[in-house]
Amino acid sequence: MRQEQIQNFTRRISQSNRGGLVVVTYDIILAYIEDAETAYASADYTGFRENLVRAQRGVDRLIQTLDFSYSVSGELYPLYVFAKEAMAKAIVKKSQDELKGAKEVLVNLQAAFSEAAMQDRSNPLMQNTQQVYAGITYGKHNLTETFQEPETSRGFFA
Repeated sequence: MRQEQIQNFTRRISQSNRGGLVVVTYDIILAYIEDAETAYASADYTGFRENLVRAQRGVDRLIQTLDFSYSVSGELYPLYVFAKEAMAKAIVKKSQDELKGAKEVLVNLQAAFSEAAMQDRSNPLMQNTQQVYAGITYGKHNLTETFQEPETSRGFFA
């Protein structure tokens, strides 16, 4: 994953509420799968394996956060297990063919959770973070983001 992607995901996590955090998790998993496909295309099987293991960790995180008191969790669990097993098969077989189904499932779930997250009006989970404003100024080839410091101290309070 490129440093720019990591910074983008970090910013999104710091500004996300519960629904948005799930969407960011899906985006991270899909980014790792894309990185694995890129590594496979360049015959870098070590990179292929490492990126799929990272994607599996993301799916593990989604599984750990399931609340089985809701019926939808019982429907999501087998989909997550399918995606994780497909990635494991791809690692063992050193083949991208197994990833197609897993990626399709994850993309569809990501789209569904994105739609649900747009309706979530709760506050961000992280407190005392920098406020990010995008679109105030534009660079020649990119959008410039501005960070506003409302307070001089950030981080944990003891």
